[in-house]
Amino acid sequence: MDRITGSMEVLSAMQLTADTEGFDTECKALLMNKEVLAVILKEAVEEYREYTLEEIMDFIEFRSMEDTKEVSEGRTNTRVQGDNPEFSALNEKVSFMDIVFKAKNPGLSREGVLVNLHMDLEPQKNYRPGYPVEKRGMYYLARSLSAQLSLITERTDYGTLEKCCSIWICRDNIPKTEQYSISFYEMTNTKNIGNCSVLREDFDLIKLVIIRLGNKVYNGDKEGEGYRLLHFLNLLMYPHKDDFMESISDYIDFSGNEELWREKEHMFSLGQCILEEGREEGRKEGIQALIMSNLELNVPREQTILALRRYFGLQEERAERYYREFAQEEQSE
Repeated sequence: MDRITGSMEVLSAMQLTADTEGFDTECKALLMNKEVLAVILKEAVEEYREYTLEEIMDFIEFRSMEDTKEVSEGRTNTRVQGDNPEFSALNEKVSFMDIVFKAKNPGLSREGVLVNLHMDLEPQKNYRPGYPVEKRGMYYLARSLSAQLSLITERTDYGTLEKCCSIWICRDNIPKTEQYSISFYEMTNTKNIGNCSVLREDFDLIKLVIIRLGNKVYNGDKEGEGYRLLHFLNLLMYPHKDDFMESISDYIDFSGNEELWREKEHMFSLGQCILEEGREEGRKEGIQALIMSNLELNVPREQTILALRRYFGLQEERAERYYREFAQEEQSE
């Protein structure tokens, strides 16, 4: 079974989405991790079907990533930053795409020539927002294709156009008979008259994938087509069950990363101790104690914010406020 080693970033993102309902900011942040994207691309895009998850991670274009800074094993930043997700033109409504990035098209690339796939990932909470999401997906693909060429002139090289893929993950308001289904739409040559031969790569320029979830419980056939993709998204898109870590390990494996688990165990034990202290001395004192302890141990700021949210149930904005308040007090002393 093809699995990929998970980073600290994707584990943290999974912890933040453990209790989420729907596609909020934290859920979209989780989908922007390379490990998660690799699983989705392998199962949804035929160009990647024969490649390993590790290879697919490498295909995601480095320039569409945030600056990489390896702190320790398992802490390499693997979150996709993405291309400009906004399309605008004169007298047209501005369109915003959720998660946009480029990835190498391995079948068409060769030594010295890089051909990309232009990817758009759209988490869609409501499958029936008042219009067919399929039409919106096709519109996004058309805009993504046309955006590759700037001003159209007599010298415009249409041969440089690269394939665009749009993947929509729909969660709610899905007819019962259509729940846990996947539809693929693409450009194809339907008919030829006379003797002709056209390369598929010359017209195969758009692909739309509509994934419909719709229920917290998924009981699909493990041997059936599409099971791995639907099961993986079911795990991520709904509040996590008690066996979440065991189930997700079929796709993303955290067990081999000793450094990651040492840090996770440290944060868990520290958070539990501080939580007990907070119950005895007061909630704010417990929060302060956790922040001050982490500052002394040089624990990264984002991990402290994560601990505050997880152990004290704080919203991100409030956790940030507490961190700034007590960090400033520490610096002033």
